[in-house]
Amino acid sequence: MSSRAVQVQVPRTLSVSRMFSRDGIVWIEIAGRTIPVGGRIPEVRGGERLIRYTSSICPECLRLLPAVIVEYNGKLYIRKECPDHGLIEDLYFGDYSMYVRLMRWEETGKGIGGAGAYTSIGAPCPFSCGLCTMHENHSALANLVVTNRCDLSCYYCFFYSERAGYVYEPSLEQIRFMARQLKRQSNGTNIHSCVQITGGEPTVREDLVDVVRVLKEEGIDYIQLNTNGITIARKFIDNPDDGVGYVRALKEAGVSVIYMSFDGVTPRVNWKNHYEVPFALEAFRRAGLPNVVLVPTVLRTVNDHELGDIIRFAGKHIDVVRGVNFQPVSLTGRVSKAERERFRITIADLAARIEEQTGGQIPREAWYPVPVIAKFVKFIDSITGKYYDTLSNHPMCGVATYVFVDRVDEYGVPRRFVPITEFFDVEGFIEFLDESRVKLEAGKLGRRMALAKLLWNMRRFVDIARMPRNINMFKIVFEVFVRGNYDAIKEFHYKSLFLGTMHFMDRYNYDTTRVRRCNIHYLMPDGRIVPFCAFNVLEELYRDYVQKAYKKFELKPVDLKGFNPGEKYRRRDYIERILSSPIYWNAYRGIIYFEDEKPKELVDESGEELRITLG
Repeated sequence: MSSRAVQVQVPRTLSVSRMFSRDGIVWIEIAGRTIPVGGRIPEVRGGERLIRYTSSICPECLRLLPAVIVEYNGKLYIRKECPDHGLIEDLYFGDYSMYVRLMRWEETGKGIGGAGAYTSIGAPCPFSCGLCTMHENHSALANLVVTNRCDLSCYYCFFYSERAGYVYEPSLEQIRFMARQLKRQSNGTNIHSCVQITGGEPTVREDLVDVVRVLKEEGIDYIQLNTNGITIARKFIDNPDDGVGYVRALKEAGVSVIYMSFDGVTPRVNWKNHYEVPFALEAFRRAGLPNVVLVPTVLRTVNDHELGDIIRFAGKHIDVVRGVNFQPVSLTGRVSKAERERFRITIADLAARIEEQTGGQIPREAWYPVPVIAKFVKFIDSITGKYYDTLSNHPMCGVATYVFVDRVDEYGVPRRFVPITEFFDVEGFIEFLDESRVKLEAGKLGRRMALAKLLWNMRRFVDIARMPRNINMFKIVFEVFVRGNYDAIKEFHYKSLFLGTMHFMDRYNYDTTRVRRCNIHYLMPDGRIVPFCAFNVLEELYRDYVQKAYKKFELKPVDLKGFNPGEKYRRRDYIERILSSPIYWNAYRGIIYFEDEKPKELVDESGEELRITLG
């Protein structure tokens, strides 16, 4: 297809909302709806500590409300009061002391790069998204929904065609246009463009390889594929060459990273793709695409007891798995307070469970918020005089760390993890970089002297005796900061295991301060680029509103009972071949199976027990 074949055109700046007053009430008009504004500021009660004021939304009517974040009993809560639906309070962060430590690294964003505003400000955040001039960060990662079809029908999912009642599947021309909208942010900057292809389940599109090619043709630097891995596993089980060939075609077209759902190590917890993941990993391994990130959605009382084993599973497969990105659940839809208390888990709670389930090997203190990266980048900006990607989203949005595998047992399962903080003084190093940057920008320090001081002071930050044998922090710092060789970062990445979390919000814990700092966005076919927690939380205003307008076709009533049944995965058609393959057993050996153990239960693709007689 010609790179000029783009039929969709939009104005440079879109108007998507407006405010007006009626009957003494201020209203926002957006997406065919009118939403009220305002309410009283919730009180701070005795024994509570006021953390800050912010604004939020009513979970029922979306009214824009003032909110307070308070601390009591060592935890943070967000509180708001709707005139029509009463007081709403929810857990904001599970550990006040960790909150204080993370917020030390708060960083101001630099805006949306060289794009200029995509939308005009017609209403307060988050009702002018697209992005507007209030937004503080560029798109570090842009999600591209290529379909809302899926080969599963998970009971908790709100985002697939049968539920929506229509098929949304943008054309290659529309995808090209969305990529060009994203690339506007790179104008006059060194901002890299990174797209994650998502859905639905992207692999149900027969032209997925063409989708990847279009993105590369439009200059997208990095392309990730978000998948449950089932299509790849099915192809591999049916014919290993076909499975490997499919992955290789995606890689050659431009896919560099795989984000694969993986909610636990046992079949009862991870009924979605427990049995298929080993075959998908083997396909990635043989195709030469060893860049898989496992992505568990974490729910309290459901799978939070398997976090340590998920990390051990990743460490066992470190030749192909680059990391684990935990996602504390975003509670969509109407959820009772009792259910929220049962399922809600925050980053702090997740870090505490990982510390406990790894025997203290990965402590809470090993995690740092994403804006720490901004300190590195700003120093490089000062050295080079260029403007690079700056990850300055809110510290409550995500934290991360790196760990190294020290020893493995007879099954290849890590016996010991070494977090980077065990041998590298992260805080001291970052503070040194920041002090040097200030002096550079003030003209009190020259570039060569700054680099010389950095190399000379490295001995203060590295404990050589504890540094893993396969890593050399001195060499990495020299290559990155002195030679500008960023391949050294890739080398570091391949020798370690990345652990991260991203806690996306919902209507109960919504904080507009976080939305304005978001750098994980969605591309939309009308030309807008919308923050994650506006796109998916205010879905009737953004995601569903636009996707329905750009739908491929409506589903008929008969389709709603099981759209295109041939696409839906039936595990019973594969389970005998799965359980007869050493690929399955070896993948979990030492994690949940030992010696010649057999599975104690079989679970189908919907989470129910799979009753089948095995040969």
